[in-house]
Amino acid sequence: MKSKLININEMLKKAVAGKYAVIHLNINNLLWIKAALAAAQQNNAPIILGVSESAVKWMCGYKNVVDMVNNAIDALNITIPVALHLDHGTYEGTLKAIEAGFSSVMFDGSKYKFEENLKLLDDVLNKAHAKNISVEAEVGSIGGSEDGTVSNGELADVEECRKMSTTGISCLAAGIGNIHGIYPSNWKGINFDRLTEIAKVTNHIPLVLHGGSGIPENMIKEAIKKGVAKINVNTECQLAFASATRKYIENKEDLNLDKKGFDPRKLLKPGEQAIIDTITQKMKLFGCINKAN
Repeated sequence: MKSKLININEMLKKAVAGKYAVIHLNINNLLWIKAALAAAQQNNAPIILGVSESAVKWMCGYKNVVDMVNNAIDALNITIPVALHLDHGTYEGTLKAIEAGFSSVMFDGSKYKFEENLKLLDDVLNKAHAKNISVEAEVGSIGGSEDGTVSNGELADVEECRKMSTTGISCLAAGIGNIHGIYPSNWKGINFDRLTEIAKVTNHIPLVLHGGSGIPENMIKEAIKKGVAKINVNTECQLAFASATRKYIENKEDLNLDKKGFDPRKLLKPGEQAIIDTITQKMKLFGCINKAN
């Protein structure tokens, strides 16, 4: 049976119970959608397709993103569980995603004072749950840069995490020293003491690790053991795509007129395969291969 977009509730409950993590892969265009779905289907793994608000704008709006994903699922005969998730959504953005047909949203209210974060989240939860849409929330800014929001990274307040876990959210993104983008050489690493404290007081609600690209494998495995059930990946796939595309052009394959090497479908094919390969590597590390059923 072909897949239909689902929320992330069951995915993450199974991940917590099975001590693995589901990959959240940020999609940037139709090629990324195809590659992500192909990798998940090949590996019989559940997948969460994440979209930032800037990527939504790049792909011509929320409804177009929903239609592209649904049509790709149908055309590629995808049968594994797929969720379409708004990543780091503003209050306004989450409402637009809910209306457009996303199956999951993240409301990132970490820039607000905690009580304002809770107030806005409550409204998002009411509107989302009315349509069986899951909601992720954030406490403590994640480091690096994401959609114009820049942060040095914070350690989330444990008591705020406890309060947030009681609101009805499906999962919680909490700052534990992780950073979006490329990790600097002087990065101090994940603060596992804080992660342990958060997991304990939140009654082991599924936790989310943003900035999953570039974190050492031993830290990824330890984070999963301590309750992380969703790991966001973007930068590594972008780097892999860029490297493979650069190699194709440096080898002057685009100048092969007889084989029409300039055809975008041929020019971008190595990059697409590089995305698939990178996702597969991450799925092996996260332990989610053959967890689709």
